[in-house]
Amino acid sequence: MTRLIRTFAALALLGLAAGCSSGPGSGSGEAPAATGAAERFARRATPAGGSPFWVDPASPAVRQIQEWRQQGRTEDAELLRRIADQPVALWPAGDHPEPTVGTATRAAAEQGRTAVFVAYNIPHRDCGQHSAGGAPDAAAYRDWIGRFAGAIGDGEAVVVLEPDAVAHIVDGCTPPAYHAERERLLSEAIVRLKRQPRTKVYLDAGNPDWIEEPWKLVEPLTRAGIAAADGFALNVSNFQTDAATKKYGLALSERLDGKHFVVDSSRNGNGPLEGDRGQAWCNPPGRALGTRPTTDTGEPALDAYLWIKRPGESDGQCRGGPAAGQWWPDYALGLARNARA
Repeated sequence: MTRLIRTFAALALLGLAAGCSSGPGSGSGEAPAATGAAERFARRATPAGGSPFWVDPASPAVRQIQEWRQQGRTEDAELLRRIADQPVALWPAGDHPEPTVGTATRAAAEQGRTAVFVAYNIPHRDCGQHSAGGAPDAAAYRDWIGRFAGAIGDGEAVVVLEPDAVAHIVDGCTPPAYHAERERLLSEAIVRLKRQPRTKVYLDAGNPDWIEEPWKLVEPLTRAGIAAADGFALNVSNFQTDAATKKYGLALSERLDGKHFVVDSSRNGNGPLEGDRGQAWCNPPGRALGTRPTTDTGEPALDAYLWIKRPGESDGQCRGGPAAGQWWPDYALGLARNARA
């Protein structure tokens, strides 16, 4: 375990976690068994705490706790355990995702848990906004997603595929000239990832405050290969409540032949910030951690609440925040302090 912690600490220093805007101003699904959504996440054992997902032992929150304890900030350090003790998705960055993906998948396998990842490297990413970048072209993206999938191997993993990519087609932010290529790349990525025998793939579908009419997502999701995926993801990096997101997800699921979905509940404990929708998604003050990651959702079509956005990492250089994806300890502390115990 010590060796794994050192490995993850080294990877974190290389900046292997990213962020996204995920908001405005930003096939056939089989019915689940009566035993519930947890059965869709195969695992060798049920880990403590009711969550099958792996916890990063060297996350920014863990390192911050160590630093604050050394400084005597014991109360703040204890509050930050509300983040550090929970499973949070990894966002592998750079041309070579294999070190992050492979190390996490192996560590999760040793504990009988499932690693959670975000694949976020589509060309023309985020329309040149806070999280601009991505692969330089289609060929580079195909190579990247192949490396990503190969590093998972036979391990158990959940992959949230390309936050914002489909919603930015719908809202017009992504120029029409890129639409067909993007949908093709997403479809190919789903097929490639699903070649891994124990990998579940959820294609991102925005949030209910962004594309307000879910029917508008149906055709682009279909062209992007949703039929071959395990489902879709909602509220990534956003703050919409569980109730609003679940209602939206069920409406979209009905239009996608019963496809299942997952919800990002990492920062939605106090819901969205009132006021200007154009900036409400970017480092809003007064927010709180939301529902802890779990497959016990009480809704058959909702497979899991996940912490997809890494709590405490900035949405971008707004409201005094650092660059998108960078750790911001003061914001992390606010999320933890405002959370329901």
